[in-house]
Amino acid sequence: MNVLLIRAAKPLANVLLFLAPLCPLSAQPQPIYTLPELMDSAMRHLPLLLEKEALVQSAEAGIGEARDAFLPQVNVAEGVSLGSANDLAGPFLPVPGAIHPISGSIAGASNYQAVTGNMASLYAQYDLVTFGLKDARVASARAYVSLTRAELEKARYLIKWEIGKLYFNILSRGYQLAVDGEDVRRYEQMYAISKALTGAGVNPGVDSSLARAGLSRTRITYNELAGELRRLQQQLGYLTGIASPGIRMDTSRVGLTSAAGLTGPYPADTLAAGNPLEDYFARQQQQYRAQEALARKSYLPKLILGAGGWARGSAIQYSNVYSSAGEGLGYQRLNYVAGVGITYELFNGVHRRDRLNVLGKQVTAAGYALQQQQLSLHNQQMQADESMRTARANLAELPAQLQAANDAYRQKLAQYRAGIINLVDLVTASFELLQAQTGYIQTLNQWFIASLDKAAATGTLDQFLQTTK
Repeated sequence: MNVLLIRAAKPLANVLLFLAPLCPLSAQPQPIYTLPELMDSAMRHLPLLLEKEALVQSAEAGIGEARDAFLPQVNVAEGVSLGSANDLAGPFLPVPGAIHPISGSIAGASNYQAVTGNMASLYAQYDLVTFGLKDARVASARAYVSLTRAELEKARYLIKWEIGKLYFNILSRGYQLAVDGEDVRRYEQMYAISKALTGAGVNPGVDSSLARAGLSRTRITYNELAGELRRLQQQLGYLTGIASPGIRMDTSRVGLTSAAGLTGPYPADTLAAGNPLEDYFARQQQQYRAQEALARKSYLPKLILGAGGWARGSAIQYSNVYSSAGEGLGYQRLNYVAGVGITYELFNGVHRRDRLNVLGKQVTAAGYALQQQQLSLHNQQMQADESMRTARANLAELPAQLQAANDAYRQKLAQYRAGIINLVDLVTASFELLQAQTGYIQTLNQWFIASLDKAAATGTLDQFLQTTK
């Protein structure tokens, strides 16, 4: 089959070499970009990709945050106060917003004299045993990094795929524009000949009118295609950050002979393991599973090691004598405490069950999403295979059609000049030639687009794109 493609490429290669100089991709000399260079420009320029790179960096910083969350907690406080210490003995329920004296005299009568006091405290707490919570939280953070990286690679992959399609479509439209330009020149020639023959009385005047109408039609077609080509160039400029009038693409290594060598690297019924379009959904499922593991550890008891100390000063002396304000500004007592405690919220079992139920559904949904993506990629691969088979079959016939159409047009042109045939016969021959040239270009583009789609589906997009540089 490769030999067939190489043979089929030769007539088209001659046509493209003839038409390429006619393709008005740029009026002024500009730098010529290879396809990998266009890709690199998009990777550096497109804000969407830069945003996702920043999100990856943010996720990576989250790993350090998860580790540091388990550092010892050390709180230092110092306060100087002025107020009354008029209290009663007995229990009370602390209410948010209520300020209760932490110590004071207990006397039979109320005493609203203001006194001073100060207090400094130091308290440190460390989760001595977390029952795997720390490792689970760090693992969850790592899974999130993998997910954000997969999302970045998926976005890059899709942009490369889109640029590849634009690249081949721009080439196709450029060659088609050259073909349409040749069609315009053929009608200009027909119009000039018909006017001469009409003026000499050989042909009726309707011939020149028909030729003029055909010339206008071909020019309109040419103008519409030129506008479409500019729109594709503008889209490529939007993705790459290169001004669209300055984009000239290196096509020196693009052709069916190159394409023939690429028919083999794709497995028939399998997908590549490193396909970013599939890997993203796999990472998403892993991230949900990491959250499941974190939830299981989050509701376990905590074994805490705590230690602290505080120094206290007050203007109220031990004999319940209210001294001057200055007496309460110095530290008079020092205390310390240390201990080990265990904490467990009694309804954690319910909370854990509810959370795991939510995350379990998310894991299941992510699994279905992965299966759907695998199914879609496999279907895309099969459709690309069918398009490539159709293109190869057509390429076996198109060279003969192109040669026959070209010979027929030249013969009809000579006959029309001699006045043997009418204009309709010549127009029909010109249309057949245009259809043969257009069919060749479209079939070539169909083969490349199908090859590109198959490469994207099988995870070999970069390998395919490198062959076109």
